[in-house]
Amino acid sequence: MTNLQKLCMGYFLALMGAASLNYIPGLTDEDGLAFGIFALDIYDDALHVASAIWALVAGLLSHKAARSFLILFGLAYLGDGVFGFFIGYGYLDLGIFTNGSAGMEFSLPRVLANLPHLALGGFAVWAGFGRMGRAG
Repeated sequence: MTNLQKLCMGYFLALMGAASLNYIPGLTDEDGLAFGIFALDIYDDALHVASAIWALVAGLLSHKAARSFLILFGLAYLGDGVFGFFIGYGYLDLGIFTNGSAGMEFSLPRVLANLPHLALGGFAVWAGFGRMGRAG
């Protein structure tokens, strides 16, 4: 198993963890915000589970499949995080279609709400395109 395949296994665990946040007592506040920062709904959970399964399958298949996952997933999640800064909602959970624009904002809550997608997406793109992405 290559490093990229192992990384996909890590993404599988991280994404399943994200999908479970609403179901762990004490992680959401009375307003339904995870860690008091962002709300996750059934669309977010479905997105995280589907992404996790994609990561698992890619990691089990081959180095090439793992690299493809990291690049495609990374670009999609990184873009979603950037969208979050500009309009307040992402496109992966269809938020840009179901909510009006909240405008561009760089407040701490907005940064913290978008940081997971920026970090996961950015690292995946870096790993897929970078030195780690080469078969070896």
